[in-house]
Amino acid sequence: MIAVKDTLLSEELLTKKFVCDLGACKGACCVEGEAGAPLDEEEVLILDEIYEQVKPFMNATGIKTIEKKGKWVKNEANELETPLNSRNKHCAYVVFDEHKIAKCAIEMANRAGKIDFKKPVSCHLYPIRIKDMKSYLALNYEKWKVCKPAIPCGEKLNVPVYKFLKEPLIRRFGKAWYKELEQVASVWEKKKM
Repeated sequence: MIAVKDTLLSEELLTKKFVCDLGACKGACCVEGEAGAPLDEEEVLILDEIYEQVKPFMNATGIKTIEKKGKWVKNEANELETPLNSRNKHCAYVVFDEHKIAKCAIEMANRAGKIDFKKPVSCHLYPIRIKDMKSYLALNYEKWKVCKPAIPCGEKLNVPVYKFLKEPLIRRFGKAWYKELEQVASVWEKKKM
C-alpha cells in the first residue's frame, strides 16, 4: 500500500495499465452488476436538484424507474446508490447511443451545458473503488471482466490507472493530493527499477 495524505492506495493503481475502450466494452460497467452506482450524501442532494435538467436525456424506462423508486435509493446495507431498472437491471440513468454503447444521462446533460455536475464520483473514478476505513480511505483497483479490453489498451498506451483517472482523482481529492501522488509514484517507480 502507498500512503498519500489520509489515503492508502493499492500498488496496482501505479502498476496496472488501464484506458477505457468503449468501442470494445460498450460501457458495460454501467449496465452490469448487482447494484447501482454508490453515492455520497452530497450527491443525493445534487441528484434531487438536477433531475429535471437530466430527465430530457433519459429514456422512458429510466424515467419510469425514477418515478417509481426515486432519484436514488438505499440498498440492503443502508448505502446510497442510483436506482436500477426492474426489467433489465441497468442504472436508471443509462441510455444507449446509436452504436449500442451505454452512456450516462447525467454526463450527457453536463456535456450539453445544462448542469455543472458531471456524474457520480464513484462512476467517474471507476475502476478505483474507495473504502472508508474510519481513520483513512483505501483506494483499490477493482478487477472486473467487463473492463478486460481496457487492460491491453492501457498497456499499448502505457497509461497506469492513476494517470488515466487523473481528472476524477483531482475532483475527489484535490490538486495538491494528486501532485503528492505523482511525487510518491515517481519515487516508488525509481525504487522498483
